Amino acid sequence: MYPFIMRIPVGDYWREALSTWAIPQAILDQAPEDPWIHPPVMFQIPELIEDSISHQRAREVIPAGGSILDIGCGGGIAAFAVTPPASHVIGVDHQGEMLEMFTQNAKARGVTSEVFEGFWPQVETSVPVADVAAAHHVTYNVPQIEDFLLAMSSHAKKRVVLEMPQRHPLTTAAPLWKHFWNLDRPVDPTPRDLMTVIRELGFNPHLELWDGSMRSEADLESTAHFSRIRLCLPESRESEVLEFLKSEPKIAIRNLATIWWDV
Repeated sequence: MYPFIMRIPVGDYWREALSTWAIPQAILDQAPEDPWIHPPVMFQIPELIEDSISHQRAREVIPAGGSILDIGCGGGIAAFAVTPPASHVIGVDHQGEMLEMFTQNAKARGVTSEVFEGFWPQVETSVPVADVAAAHHVTYNVPQIEDFLLAMSSHAKKRVVLEMPQRHPLTTAAPLWKHFWNLDRPVDPTPRDLMTVIRELGFNPHLELWDGSMRSEADLESTAHFSRIRLCLPESRESEVLEFLKSEPKIAIRNLATIWWDV
């Protein structure tokens, strides 16, 4: 007889893998500032948005004058990369400053906009349906991924588009954590793990892997500043972080994944 093997639901595996990225409490207790920062300046969009597979997959199903819902929108790269054909953009973000940027960017591009402050999917009942629902670089922050994805699908008339790094975004900071705290960082979960979750929810997702340019803070000093905060280090050690970053090779390319499915 074969031994009984208990199968772990893939959603539970996703949550468990994300939990391994938690900062150890002993380090967190020393943090002079909240390390889980999302400075709005990092999320402003460039005047010319570089095209990508994610933008193409959204654009190809949006009709002229259509709409896009951008979840965790920041300044709105996912939305404004597809205007046109979209002429109406909807932004959801838990930071009011991000939504102010999103609204101003819509005005500058001559498109109409709506914004909703809060976490997805808690605010979903207030948010209208759009032709495409997109979430770029958000899913690694979502332990309860099933509810997040189901709410996205119910708010898309045509397609859901996700963009994410092929490895957790904090992977790039692994040398910093090893140097300053002798802490090894995990590697899971991955886009393929998310594909399994999506299939178990009953959708037929597609996965496309590609390389894009690395977006970062405006200069090395800014990178050192935000890295120091994320590392739970005091301000007095910011110069050490800067010197370490200067000694590291610059990463110009990031490995990305686009996951999409039609509804």
